[in-house]
Amino acid sequence: MPTSPIDPLRPSVPPSPVPPAPAPAPIAPRPYAITAGRTVTLLALPLEALVQTVPSPWPGTGHPEHDRILALCVRPTSVAEVSALLHVPIGVARVLLSDLSGMGLVSVTEPTGDAPSTTLIERVLSGLHSI
Repeated sequence: MPTSPIDPLRPSVPPSPVPPAPAPAPIAPRPYAITAGRTVTLLALPLEALVQTVPSPWPGTGHPEHDRILALCVRPTSVAEVSALLHVPIGVARVLLSDLSGMGLVSVTEPTGDAPSTTLIERVLSGLHSI
């Protein structure tokens, strides 16, 4: 019975298939590209200012970040929260919120200077400790 010669350069076991490379992650735009490089806002928006979507028949802005903000701000949301949830710097969030406010699509409630007194806070804490 003839035997076939063994080729030392050729493995006897077929190589396992190489798994395909994972698909590349979608490239997100750079934060300031979203605002076309704008950094100045028409409104002074402190971090704690509350933003809420104004009921409107207009279905959207055509700008994905604006539309995401409109969806996020159905309930009052702080400027800082908008920045964090969109994963953009605070300056970018302020520009986008200023745009939406200028279009009349969001209302902004700035904090008042009427902070509770220290005495009141101490009384509340004391009451909580006694519970």
